[in-house]
This record gives sequence, C-alpha cells and structure tokens, in this order.
Amino acid sequence: MKKLVLSILVLAVSFVGYSQIETPQPSPTSKIEQKVGLTDVTLEYSRPDMRGRKIFGDLVPYGKIWRTGANSNTKITFSDDFTVGDQSLKAGTYAIYTIPGETSWEVIFYNDATNWGTPQNWDDSKVATKVSAEVYKLPMSIETFTMTFDDLNSGGATLGILWENTYVGVEFKVPTDDKVLTSINDVMNGTPTANDYYAAAVYYSQENKDIKTALKWMEKAMSMTEKPAYWQLRQQSLIYAKDGNKEAAIQSAKKSLAGAEEAGNEDYVKLNKDSLKEWGAM
Repeated sequence: MKKLVLSILVLAVSFVGYSQIETPQPSPTSKIEQKVGLTDVTLEYSRPDMRGRKIFGDLVPYGKIWRTGANSNTKITFSDDFTVGDQSLKAGTYAIYTIPGETSWEVIFYNDATNWGTPQNWDDSKVATKVSAEVYKLPMSIETFTMTFDDLNSGGATLGILWENTYVGVEFKVPTDDKVLTSINDVMNGTPTANDYYAAAVYYSQENKDIKTALKWMEKAMSMTEKPAYWQLRQQSLIYAKDGNKEAAIQSAKKSLAGAEEAGNEDYVKLNKDSLKEWGAM
C-alpha cells in the first residue's frame, strides 16, 4: 500500500513539473500604444507567420470576413471620438475585421470586441463603419503579420496592415484641432504665461492658421522671456517669414544659429543655415 501511495505521489509530482513547461506561442500577441495628436490609440493583435504558406487567396480567402490576424479579436481603442472615412465614431474599443480582395479590402470596425476570431453569429447592427482600402503590392515578403500606425500627423494617422506582399492602409482622424483651440481659448481668457503664448503661436504657425495672431502671440512670448532659447528663436524666425517680414526672420535666425552653435546642436545649426540661405542671407 505504501509503495502504491509513493508511486502516485511520484506521478503527481512529475505531472506538475511537466505542466510548467512553457513553449512559444505560434502567433504571439502584440500591443502598440500610440499618441496621435492628443488622442491615445491602442492596438492589440496576434501575429501569425507565413511558414511557407500562400496567404491571400488561399489561407485567407478572398471575399470572406477575416479576423485580421489570429486568435482573439484584433482590437483598437481610442480615448477620443474619431473619424474613419466619412463616419464619426465614439471613443472606445472596436474589433477590426477585414474582407480581403485582390485589389481592395473592406475594413470593418465592429462594436463587439469580445469574440475569439470571427463571431459565430455576425450582426450587421454591430458594424460601426466599413471602409474600402486599396491593395498595394510590396517589393518584398513580410513573413509575420504586422499592423502599424503610419503617416502620423497632429490630426490623424493611417492604420497599416502588412503580410505576405500586401499592404493596405486605413486613414483615421482625431479631434486634435478642436481640443487645442478649446485649450488656447480657455488659457487666453485667463492669465497666459510666456510658454502659453509660445505654444499657441507655434501651433497656429504649424497648422497654417492666422499668421498675424501667431506673430502677436510669439512677440508677446518673447517679450516675457528674459533670454529666448535658440529653438524659440527658430520658431520666431519661421513666423516672421510666413508673415512676409524677411528682415526680421533673418535677424531671429541669426540669433538662433548663434545659440545652436554655442549649444552644439548641429540639427538646428543646419536648419538655420538652410533658412538663411533660402532668405538670401548667406
């Protein structure tokens, strides 16, 4: 009896030891957290490999809904309301499904992101939006299924999908401008600091808004700053140039150049020299 009990204990210990072995997932998960403008965007998906298989038109059939990756839903989460195509969507989490085709894909934002793969019962009422995306053939092969945030700018980005020799991209927009303008209005109606005036001026300039307002704010910021930094002078020179005051732009650029050389910042040295050459000062 004792021998029997001992044998059972040995087997139990062996089983527990075996169950602790970890092996790599065939389609490992990936999580990308990306700031787009002022909006937090998070992408979670699984990444299968080609492993010598033909993917599109074979493993992933044309004309059928695909989970867009492997395992659980591919999920994308936005901290703010956003726009895809002509459709405005609420902040929150969406599953990404696709219908691949030879020349274009349908990309679907689905309200229910709790499924394992494709829902057993597809519900059209849960389709938040569906957009068409052109297929671009790549000059090389992408072994591992990849999703990216491409062409980032202050107001949006492109959700990229790459696998085999295929790339498709879906543009989305975020409400950066509305949020920034609201913030600027609130601050300017209070007690703005030099940094507030500077930030507002740079934003107006970079987003091609009213340059006269940008200039007024920049001059106010500089008047409140005891010793403007070379990067601030750089932005001031660009605003002067946009306003058509080349002489003032050159003066600010020369000051910025001197500060950049003193700080050993070769990037700003080059930027200022290029501008001065463009404005006929070198």
